[in-house]
Formats: sequence, structure tokens, C-alpha cells
Amino acid sequence: MTSEELAWKIRRQAIEMTHISKASHIASILSIADITAVLYNDVISIYPKDPLNEKRDRFILSKGHAGVAIYIALAEKGFFNKDELTTYYSNGSKLSGHVSHKDIPGVEISTGSLGHGICIACGMAIAAKRDNKHHRIFVIIGDGECDEGSVWEAALFANHFKLSNMTVIIDHNKYQGLDKCENTLDLIDLAKKWKAFGWDAYEVDGHDHDQLISILSKKNSDKPTCIIAHTIKGKGISFMENQMIWHYRDPQGEYYERAIVELESSKP
Repeated sequence: MTSEELAWKIRRQAIEMTHISKASHIASILSIADITAVLYNDVISIYPKDPLNEKRDRFILSKGHAGVAIYIALAEKGFFNKDELTTYYSNGSKLSGHVSHKDIPGVEISTGSLGHGICIACGMAIAAKRDNKHHRIFVIIGDGECDEGSVWEAALFANHFKLSNMTVIIDHNKYQGLDKCENTLDLIDLAKKWKAFGWDAYEVDGHDHDQLISILSKKNSDKPTCIIAHTIKGKGISFMENQMIWHYRDPQGEYYERAIVELESSKP
């Protein structure tokens, strides 16, 4: 399976899961589908039959509301049975709305409170350094999440302790909460900010798999790495793209049918 095929499966299954469960955040899930697919298919070291293998790379989705993308990637990679995806968000399901690690192999930590994932990643990274372990730590955060002060405290911490084994990927889809980022709290130039905090910082098209593979596979210097991935909220379904309402609305009726038609026509 290629990363493009995995990204398509994430989008296709995400529509089904949010349709059946009547759950939110489909646009956020779609914006990280390509990043998630590249990570799980081409970049991070994973062990589906031995999820706690010490050699595994650690991955944290700090923007936990997009957790459906991670559930699908894990199921497609064999961490658990794909049939379990149909239980998402239902009473008694292990697959909660925000990504959870409880009884779910492959999920390192439950997330949802924005600004926390990067802090946990710092802890994992410094522990690996001190124990002379060579696995890497990857964390996806949102651009709106960069409003959180804890993000910048973690950025200072990672620079101070030279956590070169740590990579932060910002899903820069330009939207947060109820409006565009620039109208809520303008982020201005993210790359300059991270560089000023002592990080190596790069900007890429967050939907271009070749770009993502190239930059995510790059050997870190003695600094932590930040990748600003420019994405489109709702990517892959035309009427959801850059439409704030799809942060909250679930695909039903004609919207569900239109989404399926579009996705089926774009199947790789």
C-alpha cells in the first residue's frame, strides 16, 4: 500500500465513521490525512504485532479531536481489527471522540486538551536522550493550538535541552475554533518564530507526499525540528474545503452522498 492509498482510505473511512456516529471534526481529520499516511507508511518505525517494542518511534496527535485519522491508520497497519472502526463514538466503544490510548494498541497517550501533546513529547524526547535510546518522537499540533502558552514553553525547553530526536508538525490549515487563525489571534510568520526559539524550521505542502517524505526523513541536526505543513481544512471533499462549519457538522443526507461520490472518483 502506498501512502496515497492510505491517505485515501483514511478519508473514505473517516466519512463513514463520522456519518454513522454523527460525530464532529471531519474537516480537521481530512486536513491531516496525508501527513498521517506518510508518517505511518513511510517514516515512523512501528511494530503492529509488538506495539510496545522499545525500538518504536513515538507519535503523539496533540490535536486529539482529529483522532479518527489515527484510528484508521492503526487499523490499516494491523494494530487492531478494522471492524472495530464501526464502533467509533458509540456507547462502550474503546474508540472515543478524542484519541485515547486505553486498550488501543499503537496510541501512546490520550489527547484533547490542546497544548499538552508537545509537552509530553518533550518528556519522551529527553528521557530517550538520557537513556541513550535512538527512537524518534513525532507530534502533530494544530495552528490554533499555537495560541497556547504551553506550546512555547515546550519550544524553549526542547531547544535548551537540544532535543534533536523530536519533530513537531504543525497542521497549518489556517482555521481554529469559530474563525480563521488570522482573525482570532494572528500567528504571523510561524517559521521565523520557531527559528527564533532555536529550532530548525521548514515549510512544506502538507498534501504533497514527496515533500512530506523528504522532510520527515531528513536527519535532524543538533536542534529539534518544526515542520509547518500548509494544509487545507476539509481537504479532498470540495464542499468541505475551507468551510468552518465542517469543523462541527457531520456528513448526513446529500452531503454524505456527495462526499462518497467525490472520494470514489478520486480513488488512487
